[in-house]
Amino acid sequence: MQFEVWAPQADHVTLQCDDVTRALERDPERAGWWTGQAEARDGSRYGFALDGGQVLPDPRSRRQPDGPDGLSAVVDHGRHVWRTGEWAGRALPGAVLYELHVGTYTPEGTFDAAAARLEHLVELGVTHVELMPVCPFPGTNGWGYDGVSLWAVHEPYGGPEGLKRFVDRAHELGLGVVLDVVHNHLGPSGNYLPLFGPYFTDTHHTPWGSAVNLDAPGSDEVRDFLVGSALAWLRDYRIDGLRLDAVHALVDTRACHFLEELSAAVDTLAASLGRPLFLIAESDLNDPRLVTARAEGGLGLHAQWNDDFHHALHTALTGESQGYYADFARAPLAALAKTLTGGFFHDGTYSSFRGRRHGRALDRTRVAGHRLLGYSQTHDQVGNRAQGDRLSSLLADSPGLLACAAALTLTAPFTPMLFMGEEWAAGTPWQYFTDHTDPELAEAVRRGRRREFAAHGWAEEDVPDPQDPATRDRSCLDWSEPEREPHARVLDWYRRLTALRREQPDLTDPDLADTKVAFDEEGRWLAFRRGDVRVAVNLGKEPAAIPLGTHPVRVLAAWEPVTPPGEDGVLHVPGQSCVVLVQE
Repeated sequence: MQFEVWAPQADHVTLQCDDVTRALERDPERAGWWTGQAEARDGSRYGFALDGGQVLPDPRSRRQPDGPDGLSAVVDHGRHVWRTGEWAGRALPGAVLYELHVGTYTPEGTFDAAAARLEHLVELGVTHVELMPVCPFPGTNGWGYDGVSLWAVHEPYGGPEGLKRFVDRAHELGLGVVLDVVHNHLGPSGNYLPLFGPYFTDTHHTPWGSAVNLDAPGSDEVRDFLVGSALAWLRDYRIDGLRLDAVHALVDTRACHFLEELSAAVDTLAASLGRPLFLIAESDLNDPRLVTARAEGGLGLHAQWNDDFHHALHTALTGESQGYYADFARAPLAALAKTLTGGFFHDGTYSSFRGRRHGRALDRTRVAGHRLLGYSQTHDQVGNRAQGDRLSSLLADSPGLLACAAALTLTAPFTPMLFMGEEWAAGTPWQYFTDHTDPELAEAVRRGRRREFAAHGWAEEDVPDPQDPATRDRSCLDWSEPEREPHARVLDWYRRLTALRREQPDLTDPDLADTKVAFDEEGRWLAFRRGDVRVAVNLGKEPAAIPLGTHPVRVLAAWEPVTPPGEDGVLHVPGQSCVVLVQE
């Protein structure tokens, strides 16, 4: 078997494979690369030693059976027999995504246990499962954003074979699979990349330390490393799309931005495989160039998360106004109306949170609505709260507002995304948890978490200890909840709304400019039209009289009983309720 590693600063490199050690030779065709042959098979353990140092895992390791600090293992992807045969893929337009954390979706916290619960998502009406990161990290439990070994799969979840079984089962059920990948940093523990080469640079900095080297000397190989990892997930595991974490932290001053290079490579692979592939960015920039085609001067990504929609919706529902919610809380329904019609709220407007103007307007006639993801909850917006409280906790006395959140998310002109458990108003929190094996790092994370929230008035004892196993256990979904009230009613409502997306073509129309909105800030109601579909939400406690016009309409779905408007065209919506109608 051929082994190779990029180690441009080493004078000599040795390979240890199944207790046999041999020297590698410089590759005459590729500067900085070392290659050599050795007997190996699927499962063979191996690693590289640089200049007589310790044996290190392969930067391109496909498997880390003993965690990030152990030896790598050979993976023969050709051995896996896919039950789904030739998977045709599932494209993003018209999708409903479901963000899922493997470690807490079930108490078992494995791919196989999660796969056994996928039929629930089919019944819910979801089209794609979006897995939070699955790269190896120290310990057993964590969010996954401190992963290392960007080509490998976390062993406690089930390793490479477990991920393949999960994808296979999802595809059998007609579900696409999206994987969250982190290119902007690696975890603080088990990261050996700096020993091999200039994978990081001090030229730029991120909230997590030195930036990944995308534009300094040696960056050609680093970019190839990241692109190769992304393509491997799509090719070797049949993943349908990737969610790119915090792309605003990918600092790149080169003429061809890394994201443009990545999107071109993914589109080329999609053409080669004959199935749709897509990239979804998480971005804090509000920059339409992310989702603008490369031929039109953009970076060519296929979609991005839209936090502005979340922030406007969250402030309208909860009244919270701290931090980045401040700009939206001044007139939350106006902010919500702006995002529903224009995509971004901050499109060059002043942001008090940032102390400057932020964002850029997108061209609604050129940017399809499905290129923005809309959501009322995500792992970030729940888990980064001090106690990981969901909307179902914040609005425990107002189930009708949860119904309104679902209606707005699932009928808005965006690609909707749900966070696991929200579909039944899960009573379990989703908290920040870690399992760092380094005692000093564990204590630093614990103190940092408490210090962060102490600045916002939280007592230390009220902030869950990330290292306490109970914090993770509290965050696991309770699968007995969907069978009992009030959860069952909320679940039925979500199922009805996803069914409407399938039944009403106007709800998946990509024309962002077609959405028309009316609202009353003081009256706490908002209504919008998409083609022949009308959606009305009343966030106030008192009934609202909403003028819809004199065209005859019929009710498609309502949280509380609603009678269609009479000849005066006025719709009467009960307090904290919502309704979806269609023009006859």
